[in-house]
Amino acid sequence: MDPEHGPTDSLDRPLARRVKVALLLSGAGLILECVALAFWPLISLFIFAAGLLMLGVQDALPIWGLRAGFALFGIAALLSLVLGLRAIHFPRKAEVVARVDAHLPGRPLQALSDTVLVGAGDAASETLWERHRQRMIARLASVRPVAPNVRLAPRDPLALRLVALTTLCMGLLFGSVERVGSLASFQGRGEEIATGPIWEGWVRPPAYSGKPTLYLGDLDPHFDVPKGADVTLRFYGDDGVLTLRETVSGDMDTRPDFRIRQSGEIEIDGPTGRLWEVALQPDAPPMAELVGPMTRAPSGEARQDFRLSDDFGVSRAILTISRDVDAVERRYGYVLPPEPREDISVPVMLPQTGDRREIEGRIAENLAQHPFAGLPVRLSLSAWDEAGQESSEALGESILPTRRFFDPLAAALVDQRRELLWNRENAPRTAQVLRAISVNPSEMFDEMTSYVRLREVIDQLEGRDGRLTDEQVDTIAAALWDIALELEDGELKEALARLHRAQERLSQAMRDGATPEEIENLMQELREATRDYMQQLAEQQGPDADDTDTPDQGQDQGQEITQDQLQQLMDRIQELMEQGRMAEAQQLMDMLAEMLENMRVTQGEGQGGQGSEGMQGLQDTLRDQQQLNDDTFSDLQEQFGRNAPAQGGDQQGDEPDGDAQGGGEAGEEGAEQSLSERQRALREALREQRRNVPGGGGGEGSVGGALDRADRAMEEAERALREGDLSGALDGQAEAMEALRDGMRQLGEQQAQSQQEQDGQPNDGSEPQGRDPLGRTPGGMGRLGTDDEFYEGEDVYRRAEELLDEIRRRTEDRERTAEERDYLNRLLDQF
Repeated sequence: MDPEHGPTDSLDRPLARRVKVALLLSGAGLILECVALAFWPLISLFIFAAGLLMLGVQDALPIWGLRAGFALFGIAALLSLVLGLRAIHFPRKAEVVARVDAHLPGRPLQALSDTVLVGAGDAASETLWERHRQRMIARLASVRPVAPNVRLAPRDPLALRLVALTTLCMGLLFGSVERVGSLASFQGRGEEIATGPIWEGWVRPPAYSGKPTLYLGDLDPHFDVPKGADVTLRFYGDDGVLTLRETVSGDMDTRPDFRIRQSGEIEIDGPTGRLWEVALQPDAPPMAELVGPMTRAPSGEARQDFRLSDDFGVSRAILTISRDVDAVERRYGYVLPPEPREDISVPVMLPQTGDRREIEGRIAENLAQHPFAGLPVRLSLSAWDEAGQESSEALGESILPTRRFFDPLAAALVDQRRELLWNRENAPRTAQVLRAISVNPSEMFDEMTSYVRLREVIDQLEGRDGRLTDEQVDTIAAALWDIALELEDGELKEALARLHRAQERLSQAMRDGATPEEIENLMQELREATRDYMQQLAEQQGPDADDTDTPDQGQDQGQEITQDQLQQLMDRIQELMEQGRMAEAQQLMDMLAEMLENMRVTQGEGQGGQGSEGMQGLQDTLRDQQQLNDDTFSDLQEQFGRNAPAQGGDQQGDEPDGDAQGGGEAGEEGAEQSLSERQRALREALREQRRNVPGGGGGEGSVGGALDRADRAMEEAERALREGDLSGALDGQAEAMEALRDGMRQLGEQQAQSQQEQDGQPNDGSEPQGRDPLGRTPGGMGRLGTDDEFYEGEDVYRRAEELLDEIRRRTEDRERTAEERDYLNRLLDQF
């Protein structure tokens, strides 16, 4: 290289400026690299010391320890500075050019600095050399500054620089820059040492306050701290020279370690003593609030929203549920005084991490089998903070939610169970009612195992020797609950269990954080369980599944949902889970569970005409018959209550007064006459409605046959009511309701068959109405799938191939709706 010929002399002005800037910045980077390599120990030492000072190490050290630390720091800093000055080497211009040139292709800066030594003066050589220079100039277009290469790992095998950086980060996160200012008192503390004995002290506020430790010597004569702060004092020098006096702990004995429990004074008496007046920072008690009424989940789980707040944070909270005896209607088995029972205490789950000053959440507890379930209760929510202060009680009233039972016999068993748990002296009355409602087992029970279990319960109630024990009461209550579940679920039990299990597994996956593959599998399981449950519900309960039900508070009545809506809801749940929005997905899961409990499955649009009017009339008749059945059962309970011997009072009893007895019989006769008239009116209304029912005049096995059985059962119930046989009337009414349900199912099948026949006709050259995208006809009675027979043998494979080809063809047809193509794509994903 010719030292008198620079690499930028032959460049144009813009390119020469770029090269100079790149060389200048690269030179600055080389200088920084040299400084870092030479002085990294000194820099790391200062960083380490700054982190320790921000953490407040100087406040915890005695004066001699602090002096020793300063001495060690000074020696280490001086040694690092000397070694750095000896190792420092500032780069020369040639080194900067070589650093930049090494990052360019062909080292153009070196080439531009060279001169021709061989062939100088030869025209051909000069031309070739000039072309070479032009190529090198073109390569300078990519010139850039070169970053410094600070490789400290070989020079720092113990990673001391990383230790220093970690200490600094800890100081910034958990310490305070203000603590460095405590070094200013070092000189004053040295003067105190020279004058005699000294002291040190620290004030540590409670951990829940989130406030840092304070050095007592830096505090003003007047300061305030939260209640419960700990004070630690250390005295140096001869004993008795410095003495302590404090009135903040409330203790008679003065000790150097104490806790601030009240406002007062702290005084150190002696040559270097001081006096502080301490005030307590305000710490208000927490606030608790019940948000909205208590609601019921589909499973019978009680849910109560709440809101908690505290200036420093809530430590715990409890919801107490007590029985509201005054709000209970004192009739039937409730005329007896209730047995004492402990209140329900439900601990509130608080967040384990994060801010607890403002908390909003929901208390969820399944108390469907508790003795208080279904009865009026009082709610009381209380919260406590870390200081032990209790909030004022947030009060509320509610009916403690329980599971709903649609089956009348199951609901009656649960009612009798509740009365037995109210007072065990109701055992004779409970046995009488259970015998009355199960007098005709062949009509009331689908499975005789349930009847046998009920007879065992009745025998336990009647065959007792003396008062029932707590264990016997719990056993009988559990048996009645299990029998009611068997009656309620019936053949739906297995499908319902699968549905609940799928919902619980999906909810658990939301809480645990599942992978997309796990979410897909669990959603498929939920879809299959939902499909099976809906099919069982449509087949066994019919279209009147919830017409006679009155929802609990917080529930919607008459809710309808289609299969497409269910599919869209489950697709949305899966989408939210895949996006990580688990809280929203759980809310939709709760909505789905509530819909599945209260829904009526609808297939397409409602049918008009005479069949629809007949179905509505039968539904109205069934609802009125159910209400009459409930009223008859209530009268039967009152009859048992009047005939049962007095309990809790005089065991011998007195004969009733003749007038009173005559008046009671007259009132009873009037009530029975009213019930019989209502039964006759229902029977006459049924005969009028048969005119609007297609096939209402048919024979056995048709809609007309079922309505004939309902008419005969109503007539028997009317006769029993006129004769005062309430138990026999209940049997007739139950048979009438079952016949009405059978007739409605058969009418629904007729309507579905009629619609299916209409769907078989072409419709504007497009696909038949009422068919799915594969051209299949849906099953009757609102069933999912098809009633067509399956293919067998080799036709299975041929038909499967044809179906897959047809699905692919329709998927590629852009004229079809997006919903249909999305459905077809999901089918292809499965197969």
